[in-house]
Amino acid sequence: MSMRFTAKAHRGMVALTVVAALAVGVAGCGGGGDDGKKPRTSASASQHSGSGPSAQEGQSDTPLAELKGSDGLLLRITSAQRDSGGFVTVNGDLKNDGAKSLVIPSALSGNETEITRNGRSFGGATLVDSKGKKRYYVLRDTDGRPLTTTGFSTIKAGESLAVFMQFPAPPAGTTEVTFQLPTFSSAPIEISG
Repeated sequence: MSMRFTAKAHRGMVALTVVAALAVGVAGCGGGGDDGKKPRTSASASQHSGSGPSAQEGQSDTPLAELKGSDGLLLRITSAQRDSGGFVTVNGDLKNDGAKSLVIPSALSGNETEITRNGRSFGGATLVDSKGKKRYYVLRDTDGRPLTTTGFSTIKAGESLAVFMQFPAPPAGTTEVTFQLPTFSSAPIEISG
């Protein structure tokens, strides 16, 4: 019995260490006092949409990629920034280009039980490093919540929602990966930083 407790305590300490490291990385990613970064696990990403374009410094008009989804949804990826904490933050805007309000597909959350039980998210997103033959999944906190924009359900016609997703960082030499999200086309993106 004490061996199980020790193993369980060890896993809890490891998980706590990972969360602490991510918290330090998130706190340090602002570097130059930039309030436009959105590495938060809450559904409040839309609060940051006004300051989002300034974070891209010249890339606001030219997205890294535009991915078409179902029913007129369009995902514009505006940045993919490597942070000192060992992760990559992908920022973008989800827009409803259709003529009517849409329920955002639950497939965006992926199909992992741990993620889907936490509500709608971009937990199904992945980065694929073809050269390194690796796939990177969205990071999660110790409670299984994905480190992405969460808590959305519908989007009105013409409306946009600022979104983010955080992934483990590929090796420093890897600068191009393919971004994938269920129900959307795939696209190569360049990681900066």
